[in-house]
Order: sequence, then C-alpha cells, then structure tokens
Amino acid sequence: MYRAAREEVAWVDLSGRELLRVTGPDRVSFVQGMVTNDVTGQGSVYAAMLTPKGGMVGDVRITPVGDALVLDTGKGFGEAVKAFLSKYLISEEAEISDAPDLAVLGLLGPKAKEQQLASAVAVMPDLLGRGVDLLVPRPIAAPALPQVDDATYEVLRVEAGIPRYGVDMTETTIPLEANLERAIHYQKGCYIGQEVIARATYRGQMAKKLTGLLLDEHTPERGTELRRGDKKVGFVTSVVRSPLLDQFIALGYVHRDSLGPGTELELASGGKALVVGLPFLGKP
Repeated sequence: MYRAAREEVAWVDLSGRELLRVTGPDRVSFVQGMVTNDVTGQGSVYAAMLTPKGGMVGDVRITPVGDALVLDTGKGFGEAVKAFLSKYLISEEAEISDAPDLAVLGLLGPKAKEQQLASAVAVMPDLLGRGVDLLVPRPIAAPALPQVDDATYEVLRVEAGIPRYGVDMTETTIPLEANLERAIHYQKGCYIGQEVIARATYRGQMAKKLTGLLLDEHTPERGTELRRGDKKVGFVTSVVRSPLLDQFIALGYVHRDSLGPGTELELASGGKALVVGLPFLGKP
C-alpha cells in the first residue's frame, strides 16, 4: 500500500480525527479571532490555536460547510479545542457543538485528485501534501482502492516532514518552530497569541526548529537528546523506517547553530544522526 500511496492512489481512514461544528451569524468573525490563519475565504484552511503566550492549544482545519464552519483536529484533542473556543465565546452569536455525523477520509498519491466520491460533503487540502482529504458522512463507505494502514500513514507523514500535534508539537511549541508558516496569515486582524508570532517573525530566527534526521540502525525513543560534542542541541520526536530510503529517519528539534544540512549529531542513547532538510522525499 505504501507504493500505491506514492505512485498511484490509495485511501486512508482518518475517522479518528475529531470534528466540531461552529454555527450562528458570528461564526466566521468569532473563529477568525481564535486562529492563526484567515478563515474569511471560501475554501478550507489549516491553522493553529494559541495561548496568549504563543504556545499551541492544537492545530485544526477549518472548512465551510453550508451555514457552519467544520473544524477537524487530531484524535484526543477535540475537547481541548472545544474548551478553548468556549472560553472565549462571550457575546458572539455562535454555537460550538460536536459533529459526530461527519468523518475524514484521505486520498493519497499523484492520482488522488482524479478520484470522485459522490458522498463527499467537502474537499480539504490533505495533511501530508500528497492528495486530498474529504469530509464524508458516517459511517465511511470504503472506496474501491488500496487502503493505507495507520503505520504506513505514519511513515508517509514523517517522510513528508509534517509534524503531528501531541507528538512533534505540544502546548509549549510555537508554530514557527514546527515550520507551520502555512498555518499563519500575516496580514489578517488580531487573534490570540498574535503578538508572540509577530515578535518571532521580526527576530527572523527561532532558537530551535523542526528538521529531518537520517539515522543509523539505532531507533531512539521520542525525547532522546541530540548532542554535538558535549553540548545538548536538540531532541527527537518521531522515528520511522523509510522503505524508499531504506533506513531509519526521524523528525526532531535542533538548535539553530546546528541546523545546517550535513551536520552530524550524536544520540544520547547511542548512534548518530545526520541533519537534512524537509521533506525527506520529493512529492510524487
């Protein structure tokens, strides 16, 4: 199925993602003030939600569907996103509710956009930049295509250099550290955490950033320290074995002084890591 996702088309069940629905006449202006991207257009956008100190509450896609905005976020984080929105919903005419009637189905590969699914409620840019994701009614009707399992999807995610909230991003992560420039609109109006993003953008360089790492045969645990000589310069977040590269690869945060491609680092648990740019592999 890995080959189909890279060379043809395959589907993945993303129904574990948690969905919310925001309705009411003020839904767009309310959500606009809560997220880092501009939601006033017609299409689906990817965005982050931040605390006033700039740390991430979560990441979401926001998709207009009829008289509502549908937000989808990672498994296990729907309640946190809902609580964050509810905290700031004071005088706006908007309501936040779960959307158990909808699910996400992903189509991966160079031929993904050629597929037509009559059941699709809306089309979204996919999370990996390798196809499209669809909002569909529950229960999901499986397409007549090869299916990618969760483990293979994880390999494709890391190869694409896409961070996942709860794994490569946490409540202390500033979006710019995780290369989430695509989630930020710099000309939109005010939103929670905007001052931190503006200051970080003005400085022009974060102290650490997410990068790719080529590993030897060692498979470090999440959080394993990366060292350069006797100095700690970062830590590992995700590790997989890439079939196409035929070696272990990882995502990790590395201090800006050690971010140069080709920089060799040591793993605190043993073994070496070579810094490389993201994504690891070009898009098909």
